[in-house]
Amino acid sequence: TNLFGSMERMALALGVVKLDDIALRIETLMQEMIPPLESNFLDTLKKLPMLNEIANYKPQIVKKAPCQEIVLEDKDVDLGRFPVLKTWPKDAGPFITLPLVCTKDEAGRQNIGMYRMQVYDRNTTGMHIHIHHDGAQNLRDAGRETRHVPVAVALGGDPAVTFAATAPLPPMVSELMFAGFLRRKGVPVVRCRTVDMVVPANAEIVLEGYVDLDDMRIEGPFGDHTGYYSLADSYPTFHITCITHRKDPIYPATVVGKPPQEDCYMGKATERIFLPLLKIQLPEVVDMNLPIFGVFHNFAILSIKKQYPWHAKKVMNAVWGMGQMMFTKFVIVVDEDVDVHNLNDVMWRVGNNVDPRRDMTFTDGPLDVLDHAAPVARIGTKIGIDATKKWASEGFVRDWPDDILMEKTVKMKIGALLRELNLVE
Repeated sequence: TNLFGSMERMALALGVVKLDDIALRIETLMQEMIPPLESNFLDTLKKLPMLNEIANYKPQIVKKAPCQEIVLEDKDVDLGRFPVLKTWPKDAGPFITLPLVCTKDEAGRQNIGMYRMQVYDRNTTGMHIHIHHDGAQNLRDAGRETRHVPVAVALGGDPAVTFAATAPLPPMVSELMFAGFLRRKGVPVVRCRTVDMVVPANAEIVLEGYVDLDDMRIEGPFGDHTGYYSLADSYPTFHITCITHRKDPIYPATVVGKPPQEDCYMGKATERIFLPLLKIQLPEVVDMNLPIFGVFHNFAILSIKKQYPWHAKKVMNAVWGMGQMMFTKFVIVVDEDVDVHNLNDVMWRVGNNVDPRRDMTFTDGPLDVLDHAAPVARIGTKIGIDATKKWASEGFVRDWPDDILMEKTVKMKIGALLRELNLVE
């Protein structure tokens, strides 16, 4: 446990000095991939080396893999071989908490998601896939053809793949391809023994089987990342028909609960790494903070280069229309000069710049399954707060006051004096 338990560990796990290095690579890649309006054939030729590099990120299929050194089938299938944790007193049982759940869509494209799995007995678990997730859509689509949907679950291996399984990737982007991008080389994968899936060859343990869509069981409660026990509910069951693993497998797990826990740092890594993709759709965005106390689907703070009246409202609605950001209950928008990571500065702007009736936008829409405050499960109300300076063109008829700022020359003199007195370096 706690492999990803700090920002330094996150960077180490993904092979960089700081996470912004990955964000810069994504930003550069996007700039190269989106051609200018005046692009020509020569511009296209210049991109060929980059396209060749991207091709190297594809998963590399191998015939032999460490994760298949031991093969267990039939009566030998037994989850009791592994130290699956029961973390909190009121948890309904032991839960697998870092599973890489592999499903396929109608076109045969493989998806990897992370959905907790309550262990019921030696060969069955719950499959806690939320209705909004790609894996759930794959199960629904497959359910039109069969009620026993083939699924594979990998545990452990390269941390880049584990992180990729949690990342808010577009449906058409492969998690394995993204992990290859992070590693700058293709992820070695091996075909499963009994289901038509590939799994990371360097995984520790692989569970093969099927999700029975007609075998619905009560799953939970579970002490979740919100800091509360998620309520018991009905979910489909995963039936394990084959287990493969290394000769001496290391069982991976994470402990979630009231923040900060390990998942907080994975969430902050997602915030930093995917900011360039957000900026492609919203180029006015300067920075974003998903504060840890907001458990990543309650609060989003964005600074913008405000260009026209009610620009902040446009950004709020755009955020609510972007993938997993649709769950955000509170979107706070501030001006570009605000450090969104300085919560004192942010709340100072909210307190001073906001008239509640004028500057707060309420909208109804989907909410996270784990939001226990929603009056009806999965739907409820969200609030957007415009904490930017108000303009006359927005109907503000008074003068807007200037911030109290120290002159640069005075700051330079004070800085020089402090250095002369050896009070600062």
